[in-house]
Amino acid sequence: MQAARVWIRRAVVAACAASAIACGGGDHANGAAQAGGSASAGQGKVFTIAMIAKSSTNPVFLSGRTGAEAAAAELSKQLGITVRINWLTPPEENAELQAQRIAQAVNTGANAILVSASDAGKVTGAINEAVERDVPVMMFDSDAPNSKRFSFYGGDDEAIGSQVMSELAAQMHGKGRVAVFSGNQNAPNLQRRVQGALDEAKKYPGISIIGTFHTIETPQDAAAEVLRVQQAYPNIQGWAMVGGWALFTPALLTDLDPSKVKIVSVDALPVELAYVDKGLTPVLLAQPTYMWGYQSVHTIIDHVYLHKPVPEHVQMQLVKVTKANLGDWARQLKAWGYPNVDPKYLSLGK
Repeated sequence: MQAARVWIRRAVVAACAASAIACGGGDHANGAAQAGGSASAGQGKVFTIAMIAKSSTNPVFLSGRTGAEAAAAELSKQLGITVRINWLTPPEENAELQAQRIAQAVNTGANAILVSASDAGKVTGAINEAVERDVPVMMFDSDAPNSKRFSFYGGDDEAIGSQVMSELAAQMHGKGRVAVFSGNQNAPNLQRRVQGALDEAKKYPGISIIGTFHTIETPQDAAAEVLRVQQAYPNIQGWAMVGGWALFTPALLTDLDPSKVKIVSVDALPVELAYVDKGLTPVLLAQPTYMWGYQSVHTIIDHVYLHKPVPEHVQMQLVKVTKANLGDWARQLKAWGYPNVDPKYLSLGK
């Protein structure tokens, strides 16, 4: 268990260090983006970052908000200014509303904007207009790569999808019928993850893909869609989930049989730990969601306020969660401010 603890610490540090950026906001490696931004940005006592995630009801984005606010508090003390996070995330996925919130942030005097795109095509125009009005924009989680944003913090989405399918194939011993499960079909990051999973599946002649299924990104809708598909195709033996929405509720713990079905999924939130414990989901690939906000705020301050060069892509690394390191991961979630971490997992491996 000590080895597992060391492994998780290294993986979380890698979420920051892989980009050559220290989590504490140290010097950056040279990147493609140029330092700059508004000439007046950050010159006053308050530096405001508008944060526009996909959905305020999705716990992964609430974790990102917690990380952003923690970074803001740290940087306020370090720099002697007030770094403020203005949370402008829609209650549910709505790219048109995101675009409106970007314009709102510009009009109300934000010094920078941090966005996770629900639909890159629908927010790119608003991003470009913000930049043209001297408000720098950074992306996290879901990029708008054709926009004028200066940087993106996130993983290699095709590699993430490939890793999900590779782990599932290992659990299924390279054979069986698999469903690929995704969320918003217009989200570019999810499109790339699905493609990565499908490409990886081609490496396993014994794996057959039943289809790719999309869901509204809420726990209840996602779990209901999994059950609908499983009933329609009762021969499904594996689920490659490029997002963990269906596991954000315990509903599937009683409705799916771990002796017949295996799931590998991105994300590893407190409610999902029971799926690992039961064996229904032997592998979760955790995104360090707290770092979405924490690392991005440091990157914004370095670029816009301190005028340091930053990478165009700040790489995020996944953390593999299994029964072997379940306790270590539970304690990491607790440290990141996640509520409702089951005490029985917190005590594992101590």
